[in-house]
Amino acid sequence: MADIAKRVRVTQIASALGRKPGQKETLVGLGLNKLRRTRELEDTPSVRGMIRAVAHLVKVEELS
Repeated sequence: MADIAKRVRVTQIASALGRKPGQKETLVGLGLNKLRRTRELEDTPSVRGMIRAVAHLVKVEELS
């Protein structure tokens, strides 16, 4: 059986300026650092945790 990794598309929708310490670093860890920048990432527990930490700054779409 072929393993098909699920992916998520993460888009930054708000600025990290003036946010709590660590949130900007989390965005950089996700590959985001400017508004409307988009990355497609593997749907892993670690990525989900990072998304949850900055959920108010990003938009997430599930890819099939």
